[in-house]
Amino acid sequence: MGSNPRSYGYRFNWGGLLTPAIKILLIANTAVFLVQTLVQLILGPQAHRWLIEWFGLMPRGVTHGLRVWQPFTYLFLHGGLMHLLINMLVLWMFGRDLELTWGRRRFYAYYFVTGVGAGVVNIIVKTIADPAGLGSALQPTIGASGAIYGVLLAAAVVFPDRQVWLIPFPITLPMRAYVAIMGAIEFFGTLGATGDNISHISHLGGMLVGYLYLRRGSFLYRMRNRLLDWKRRRMRRKFEVYVRDHQDKPPSRPDHWVN
Repeated sequence: MGSNPRSYGYRFNWGGLLTPAIKILLIANTAVFLVQTLVQLILGPQAHRWLIEWFGLMPRGVTHGLRVWQPFTYLFLHGGLMHLLINMLVLWMFGRDLELTWGRRRFYAYYFVTGVGAGVVNIIVKTIADPAGLGSALQPTIGASGAIYGVLLAAAVVFPDRQVWLIPFPITLPMRAYVAIMGAIEFFGTLGATGDNISHISHLGGMLVGYLYLRRGSFLYRMRNRLLDWKRRRMRRKFEVYVRDHQDKPPSRPDHWVN
């Protein structure tokens, strides 16, 4: 009699830890970071600086240099190994359940809408603050953090009561409260010029765009309902005017029958 050794013991399913979209995003970000590292090691800091200026998000480069690809490509560049690891860890922690709930296609759409939207917000704010393009508009922004904060916002909307452990403290908070605190930290980070090299504007931009994207249905329904209410009121007024103008007139085809 034969035996099947695979039938004994428990085999852990590593594939269940990574959903398809999360896996592709992790691979893409890691691959681009390896390219960054190789460029810096082989070609030197000057070549790496050129890479960041052309594929990072530089507001003046978009508004004056027409580098329209930058709001997309900056999402895959990172400033160091810890920057990459933290972003990818948060993406996996909160993005996996979103993809399981929404599906791959919808998750991809949301991720890139919030990431690119955060970049556009960054461009608008820095261009307004530095219209001459000689200061903050020349500073490149890199990293997937705008999209990551959009994912955090979506997790708070979809799973508001899920408990989040605040590492390393033995404290848990509901997802909604955790994201509200993170948003407040980013907001106050934009008020104080701390020089921490963190793009708080992109973080807040990702959350703002994510909120508007998730609420777009209710906004459109509200606009549609207001339009329909206006049309009903308009038709009612026309009907009332018609009745008032014709209530004393004889019928257009009088009856000629004689009894």
